[in-house]
Amino acid sequence: MIDLRSDTVTRPTPGMLRAMMRARVGDDVFRDDPSVCALEERAAAFLGQPRALFLPSGTMANVTALKAWTQPGEAVIADRRSHTVRYEVGGGAVICGLMFDTVDMPDGLLTPEAVRGAARAPDVHQPVTRVVQIENTHNLAGGVCYPLARVRALRRLTRAMGLALHMDGARLANAAVAQGVSAQEYGRLCDSATLCLSKGLGCPVGTVLAGPADFIERARRIRKMLGGGMRQAGYLAAAGLYALRYHVERLAEDHAHARLLAEGLAGVPGIEADPAAVQTNLVFFRVAGGPARATELVTRLKSGGVLVSLLGPDLARAVTHLDVRRADIEKALRAVTRAMRQR
Repeated sequence: MIDLRSDTVTRPTPGMLRAMMRARVGDDVFRDDPSVCALEERAAAFLGQPRALFLPSGTMANVTALKAWTQPGEAVIADRRSHTVRYEVGGGAVICGLMFDTVDMPDGLLTPEAVRGAARAPDVHQPVTRVVQIENTHNLAGGVCYPLARVRALRRLTRAMGLALHMDGARLANAAVAQGVSAQEYGRLCDSATLCLSKGLGCPVGTVLAGPADFIERARRIRKMLGGGMRQAGYLAAAGLYALRYHVERLAEDHAHARLLAEGLAGVPGIEADPAAVQTNLVFFRVAGGPARATELVTRLKSGGVLVSLLGPDLARAVTHLDVRRADIEKALRAVTRAMRQR
């Protein structure tokens, strides 16, 4: 089965499994797991921040960051289609007591002008705007990357306005590789940033959250409150250390496969795909014939050994990752062509 539903389906490579088996472990809640400590130190340097914290998931990392920066009743500015708004079960509202002032950006990327327009005026009747959250890469915008200059402009504005800038960097490594910059250059422009290890980097579990020392101490207490305090987590941290060493630069291969897939899809009658819009490892395409036809295509592809996600009535997504080779892309394209010819 060629699984293109998400890059979260990746499995540890043999080298990663060996690293996990050899890990030195302790009890992370007592802060004496050497592998977790090593990962947090490495991740902080990777993201250009003083400290980092290992958490079970990106969703927990984002809600932890928001809670560490805010008080209940305050407000966060984010794009309307961002992961925090769409896919985190309202955690910012339920757990943090926050309001989300969402902005509808056509390309998913916030601008300084949009932030100024969304920020609340000082008024006793209004919640206080406290955080600007950006997503890099932006999933529902097609895996697009924030240009470094845009983040720098947002950094200048948020500093001037006294706001925290948090980057949901679930696929930050993909953005860095695609833009030809380091993740550190992105991370040091933000007050806090996350990096998901279980997507393109191929780990079985985990996200790191990085930021200033006092922020990370607050985040550690919040992590414990949310049930995220892990014990012999070093086996998982060892996978993260391996990924940061061996799986970052290879993301360029996933991006090349995504472009190949988009180019092939664009040539299939009844499929609408734009190869020029593919910046990283996410490929979105529309299926002519409406929702029934799109559902039928996904079902037929599954029967043919290919899995993709249906994210809208006629909108599908395919995601390349380290378990997908060029031959898999070619096979998937043949399966799409056959399925679209069937009536």
